[in-house]
Amino acid sequence: MSLLVVGLSHRSAPVSVLERASLSTDAQFKLLQDTVAAEPAAEAAVLATCNRIELYADVDKFHAGVAELSTLLAQHSGVGLEELTPYLYVHYEDRAVHHFFSVACGLDSMVVGEGQILGQIKDSLARAQELHTAGRLLNDLFQQALRVGKRAHSETGIDRAGQSLVTFGLEQLAAGGDVAAWARGKKALVIGAGSMSSLAAATLARAGVAEVVVANRTPDRAERLAQILTEGGDTGVSARAVPMESVPAELTRADVAVSCTGATGLVLTAEAVAEAVEGRTGAPAAFDDAAAATDVRPLPPTSVGTDENCPLDLAAVQQAPVQQSGFSVLGEAAVAGMDAATLEQHAAWVDNATVDRRLAARRSPEADAELITALAATAATLGRIPERRRPEPVAAPVRPEPVLFLLDLAMPRDVDAAAHRLAGVRLVDIESLAEASADAPMAADVDQVRRIVADEVAAFGAAQRAAHITPTVVALRTMAADVVATEIARLDGRLPGLDDKHRAEITQTVKRVVDKLLHAPTVRVKQLAAEPGGVGYADALRTLFDLDPEAVAAVSRAEESTEKNAENRGPA
Repeated sequence: MSLLVVGLSHRSAPVSVLERASLSTDAQFKLLQDTVAAEPAAEAAVLATCNRIELYADVDKFHAGVAELSTLLAQHSGVGLEELTPYLYVHYEDRAVHHFFSVACGLDSMVVGEGQILGQIKDSLARAQELHTAGRLLNDLFQQALRVGKRAHSETGIDRAGQSLVTFGLEQLAAGGDVAAWARGKKALVIGAGSMSSLAAATLARAGVAEVVVANRTPDRAERLAQILTEGGDTGVSARAVPMESVPAELTRADVAVSCTGATGLVLTAEAVAEAVEGRTGAPAAFDDAAAATDVRPLPPTSVGTDENCPLDLAAVQQAPVQQSGFSVLGEAAVAGMDAATLEQHAAWVDNATVDRRLAARRSPEADAELITALAATAATLGRIPERRRPEPVAAPVRPEPVLFLLDLAMPRDVDAAAHRLAGVRLVDIESLAEASADAPMAADVDQVRRIVADEVAAFGAAQRAAHITPTVVALRTMAADVVATEIARLDGRLPGLDDKHRAEITQTVKRVVDKLLHAPTVRVKQLAAEPGGVGYADALRTLFDLDPEAVAAVSRAEESTEKNAENRGPA
């Protein structure tokens, strides 16, 4: 069996696709059950976060595994396979381990170095253990990934390379300024009471907001979070819980709102946000693009005969009336009498482009004549030659200072993207965070984390290969012990008068001989098996010593039973 991961993330797919492919908790459970029921997979786990959906499985066939896992992801996400496939990535065996450890360390996160992924990995493992879809491989993989992630954060400064999505989002709301200075005295509304919302509430409290209002569909969770904020720490923040029905009214009072729920539809529509802005300012909230659409400026008239490098000498017609859109009629009519090469130069001058004169050289005189005739006909019909002209840039209207700050950390999104265009609103969501994080500086500690990941991948692979041969080694030693017991029993039949002292000495001697004979080959075969390509040594050992395959399988089943008992204690 081999590890296979099929998934998509913010690195491979646009946010719109991730949003549509997001999996609810029920969908994740069904996906796990269907995956282990499929032929190629024996184990399965799902890692679903704001910006990634990955399906991990232990498969016995690569191509069949990729096809099956891709199909299952498409079925349970609701996105067609043909549409989803271009955004999927596949990692296999050591590359899959390397990818997962990089994810655990925050190297593959939208904000490099963020630590929330460790909690999400822990939850994914707990979910797979609850459904009994995680066996030896995935239990070992996820437990080791948690240890690798913790090691990266404790031994390096990867935390300095980035922050959590909450912190990074608040920095974007503060437009790169000091978050504490921006947040001081503000009233905050937190919609949702899950792990991300709780982190947002705690971060806002530490930043110095005056009040945090928590709204959640389950009132008990909202009240518990509000109580924790009020009683925990020395922030002095005032916190209270409200039902979801109170969100519109609370949004009117709030300066900043953070939303991260599991809702499948919008929690805040653009209309609701506009009403909140109107409630705060007393004036209707306008959409910036609608305002910009009314500011249509006509193109200024083209100057005649005065522009630098103009190939036409139109000074003689400067007294003619100039049209609003370009050259005078007389000047444009005169163009029809020019040769094709000069006409090309004029077109290039108007369009601020360049002309490849080699193309003109390859044209025939007949083609030039046809072009000049067509231009003359156009001038006679329209009164001028149509001019390709680039409009002058219009300065974007200055947005008013925001009166309402929105941070949407949900996937799919909680806040209508149209709220981006509302004057007086600053909205930061997963999509804008992805764009902003693309230019975030990378800390030097990232290289150190990459080395840690490489070392841990090698160690994990060696341990897995060594573990693969362990049942065979155990079965070999069991067989040797049985041989010793059989020979001692035969010795008792031949020497019935042998006293217990001598029998024990002989037994111990025979055991030492067998142990010494087996020690070097079993130690060496474990070392060889731990190296890349060493999986065949288990087969060689079984063949050389004629081991019963059922005896080896019995050892494996016993180990798996022990590991399942350990699963009930939960992930580390």
